[in-house]
Amino acid sequence: MNFDYSEEQQLLADAVRRYLAKDYGFEARKKIVASPEGWSEAVWRQLAELGLTGLPIPAEYGGFGGGAVDMIGPMEAAGEALLVEPYAATMVAARLLARAGSEAQKRAILPQVVEGRLRLAFACLERGARHDLSRIGTRARRAGDGWRLSGEKVAVVGAPAAARLVVSARTEKGASLFLVEAGETKQRPCVTLDEMRAADVLLEDTRAELLGAEGEAMPWIEEAADFATALVCAEAVGAMKYACDATLEYLKTRKQFGVPIGSFQALQHRMVDMVIATEQARSMACLAASKVDGAADACERARAVSAAKIKISDAARHVSQESVQLHGGMGMSEEMKVSHTFRRLTVIAGEWGDAEHHLARFAALEAAR
Repeated sequence: MNFDYSEEQQLLADAVRRYLAKDYGFEARKKIVASPEGWSEAVWRQLAELGLTGLPIPAEYGGFGGGAVDMIGPMEAAGEALLVEPYAATMVAARLLARAGSEAQKRAILPQVVEGRLRLAFACLERGARHDLSRIGTRARRAGDGWRLSGEKVAVVGAPAAARLVVSARTEKGASLFLVEAGETKQRPCVTLDEMRAADVLLEDTRAELLGAEGEAMPWIEEAADFATALVCAEAVGAMKYACDATLEYLKTRKQFGVPIGSFQALQHRMVDMVIATEQARSMACLAASKVDGAADACERARAVSAAKIKISDAARHVSQESVQLHGGMGMSEEMKVSHTFRRLTVIAGEWGDAEHHLARFAALEAAR
């Protein structure tokens, strides 16, 4: 399989990387993280101008109709820069809306997403459910011409910045999806370990609009989760690349006994292991994205995504820990970007399912073949 970018994909990835290197350095990011919002409207507008907010959205709604493979480059760049803007959260919810929503819903919302005027978030996790998206305790009932939701969604990344939420809930017919105005919910915002903004979302008889067919949402939810997993896998590759580059530079410049510590063979071996783990992760991320875009069936897609997440969770742990250890005690200081990269990779290892969850999922899928 050819994992090289096409010319258009390479140009987009390079443009995103140049912008982030120029205007989203570590000091600029620290100011954004310390702001009350925790993300930058100006950065979001620039992402929209680069075309990133329209990348996975169909052309008839102003987007580019791209897939997970087209998003690998931008997500790797986001991982390198430790982007805190809720880009992946919005794209996952927007893509889900584009697949499950009605024509009226898509025309009302997706063009605004493409233009950078509206952000979304996908609220699907519930307390006690771990990574099982089929355990839906939130309930939906009919109320006149609409619906009302009651329940709680936890750790919804991007919720504080979102205008609308795509929410999973259970009706008498089964798992369903709904659109909710974020302003009509109660939120308990928080800052995550990796400095993203998230919130627990309380739904107390909250007005909602049915998204797609009632009781038929589980295939869409699972597909959206696999798409999201492929995106964070690509983001992890970018973060690991930065960790490798920063560690190699440190080994070349830090001296001990009058020579660079990179001349010590034991440290060279550890550095090589980090690079190998990153390259293996890149291959698995590309495979997962290609299967999300073109798998013959849902089981084939799910197997590839779970296999990639297992490998990348392990690689994220190995590379992030080695990068900190090879930097010495300073590797965990707030002033070093590598410590923040460690945090992001630690979160990614468990985001959208940790290695244990995906091992169990992969085993179940293999047994069912």
